[in-house]
This record gives sequence, structure tokens and C-alpha cells, in this order.
Amino acid sequence: MDFSLWPNPERSFDELRRLVLQAEEAGWHAAYVADHFMDDKAVGEPAEVPMLESTATLAALAASTTTIRLGTLVASATYRHPAVLANWASTADQISQGRLILGLGAGWQLNEHHAYGIELGDVPTRIDRFEQYVTVVRSLLAGGTTTFAGSHYQLEAAPCRPEPVQQPLPLLLGVKGERRTMAIAAAQASIWNAWCTPEELAHRNGVLDGHCATIGRDPAEIRRTTQALVIPTATADEGQALRESSIGRPLVAGTPEQMIEDLARFAEAGCDEFIVPGWTLGDGTAASDAIAMLTESVAPALR
Repeated sequence: MDFSLWPNPERSFDELRRLVLQAEEAGWHAAYVADHFMDDKAVGEPAEVPMLESTATLAALAASTTTIRLGTLVASATYRHPAVLANWASTADQISQGRLILGLGAGWQLNEHHAYGIELGDVPTRIDRFEQYVTVVRSLLAGGTTTFAGSHYQLEAAPCRPEPVQQPLPLLLGVKGERRTMAIAAAQASIWNAWCTPEELAHRNGVLDGHCATIGRDPAEIRRTTQALVIPTATADEGQALRESSIGRPLVAGTPEQMIEDLARFAEAGCDEFIVPGWTLGDGTAASDAIAMLTESVAPALR
């Protein structure tokens, strides 16, 4: 099981870059950047947290790193026209010399859409738009030109040049709807992602396998990734207390031994890549210390 980092976009760019470079030096698989413009609050409440914009951040990271893969987790289909995003992705893949992972999602954060006047739509509309979005992006990144006549997007002989280094450029789809969006992932994704407990991951892997069987695709072609809040503790008692609390997100917590125990369950459930969110690792040197601990004391037991 590979380890990847999802640093908090609330950090300064210098701090974020430093953590990504540390993960690269430690041999971690990838670093991801969230695609948000403000913190998630109720509509109308003031957004107070600065957020680095994802595409600019990734382009800068592409020029600052050499081996670690870089991706969006995940770019919202509502924020950029698919041709705009595909042309950015192709350029970013050129800058990184073939290390980009293009993560896509249907969009969800209400206060962002309200504040900027961006249409979100109801759930069926989001899914319909997302399916067309992924189709258009894939076609543009494959080379040649794209003509598409859909209810949400229309393109005529549209180019995307220079083409990406990777053919195909891997698409990560961040979806968990078992009937429709996971069917889209089965048809179009190189990588699938969703927040999951080990039990949820095992179940959803089965759902994804079923959709692959329906369309005749080998499910082994799709890399399975997930994430959970990671909270290191000094003692096993503190770790156990966190495990028994109701945090509201999947959780890996405790001493290195407890984390190995938790992560082994993810591996057994079919996790190919575990993504470590940076916002529970602490500030300043605490985050760097946590990455070092995971590298030296946890990851080797999961390889």
C-alpha cells in the first residue's frame, strides 16, 4: 500500500511546498491539493480562512519537485469549463514531465457556489453534467480534436495542445454514489477515491467491481484510494480514546503500533493508496514530525 500526502491548502505555499518535498524525499507516492476557494460553512456565514488555488499551486509544485506524483483531490466540474481544465492539465503534465493525476468530482460545497454565483444544481443535474465533463476531458487529453454535442457542453473540433506527456493521463474520480457515479468511475477512471472506513471500502470495492463486470472491464485496471483523518498520539490510551470518540470521519489514530493496526484493515479491504490529510497533523514542525514518523515507523509495515 502506497502512502500519499494531502497537505492543507490553508497553509502558506512555502510551508505546503516544504511538506511535499519532505514526502517526495521519503518516497511517498503522490501529493494532492484540494480544489476549494473558502472554508466550508453555512451559506451566508463569513469565510475567514485563506485557501491556495489548486491549479496554480499544482503548477508551482510541478516545477519544484522531480519524482512525486501530483494531483487534484478533486477538481470540481462546476468551477472550470472542461476544455479549460484539460488544457491546464496537459500543460501541468508537461511541466511535471508526466507526473500529473487529474482528480475530478461533481461539486458539492454550497457556500462557494452561492458566494461566487456558480450554478450547482440538484443531484441528478450534477451527475449528468459530471458524466459529460469527464467524457469531454478524457477526449481532449487523448490527442487530436474533440467534437461533442451534449446538454451541458458543446465542442467543435476542439484541440488540446501540447498534449500531455502521459497517454493516457490518469483520471482520478472522487465519487461514492453506488448506482450512477461509481458506474461512471468503472467506465472512465484510472483511479477511484472516496472517504471510507475499511468496511465501507470493502463494500464499495465490490460495487465498483460489479460495475466493471457489467461493462466488461477488468477491475484490476482501477487503482483504489481512500483517506482518513490521521492523528498521532503519545500514548495508546490517547489513541484508544480517539478511536472511541465520534469524530464524523474515518479515523486512523494513536501510536505507530495502533496506526499499523488500523491501516492493515484498509490494506485488507483493498486499498492500493492511503492518502494522509495534512490538517490533523499539527502546525509547524508537528506536521513534519508526523510525516517522518509515518515514513519510518508505520509505512514499512504496510509495504
